[in-house]
Amino acid sequence: MKINPSSIIKDVEKIRKNAPLVHNITNYVVMNTTANALLAIGASPVMAHAVPEVEDMAGIAGALVINIGTLSDAWIEAMFKAAKKALQRQIPIIIDPVGVGATQYRTRTARELIQASSPSIIRGNGSEIIALCKKDQRTKGVDSTNASDQAIDSARSLAQEFDCVVCISGEIDYIVSQDTIIQVKNGHAMMPRVTGLGCTATALCGAFAAVNQEFDMAAAHAMAVMGIAGEMAGQNAPGPGTLQVNFIDALYQLSETHIKELFND
Repeated sequence: MKINPSSIIKDVEKIRKNAPLVHNITNYVVMNTTANALLAIGASPVMAHAVPEVEDMAGIAGALVINIGTLSDAWIEAMFKAAKKALQRQIPIIIDPVGVGATQYRTRTARELIQASSPSIIRGNGSEIIALCKKDQRTKGVDSTNASDQAIDSARSLAQEFDCVVCISGEIDYIVSQDTIIQVKNGHAMMPRVTGLGCTATALCGAFAAVNQEFDMAAAHAMAVMGIAGEMAGQNAPGPGTLQVNFIDALYQLSETHIKELFND
């Protein structure tokens, strides 16, 4: 299935016009980068994980993003409460199963969250997606030891079981639904050297899902924008530190011309 650059542009314009509120229950490592990326693309981020307020916040959000990167029992309780409220409101839920397969606690939490929340989109690297399906799959912390194409069968299984879209990030990104597979080939080789860009991709999936109810296309557009912004950022970046700063600027500067010229179909 192909992506039309014009449809990417339309979704970016919707985000910038509507500034959807994206409620993030995410990890300490990426909060600043994630919030700045959402602001740069035109969305409105909120990072709220306190148990007494997550239901209220999910009650006004356009999308809920749950990222299990830095787990604690209190945060897990907040994730389930927010997901229940988001389900009641029928807003998109995006889950990032960070580091699934590294510990039993992490793997169990991710699987229980997915079971309870009926997510619209699951986004992870190849190893994380495989570990969600295979109980004996172990991962190297948050780093992927599997190429994205090795996780396609597992993604299909998850998409079928939970009636959701599964986004596998890697050198080539694959967006898998029950009926289709979309490939996104944009990106820069230095991007894996910047912590939190995968988590940022998940947050952007939330922004795009808030304005596009075709969740396979929302995820594909988010990943295309990630890749294009990464390429723009890498043009004058001698190292990962500069790339990170340039990436936020690229999201802010992203134009119809950039998308049409750089999108790799």
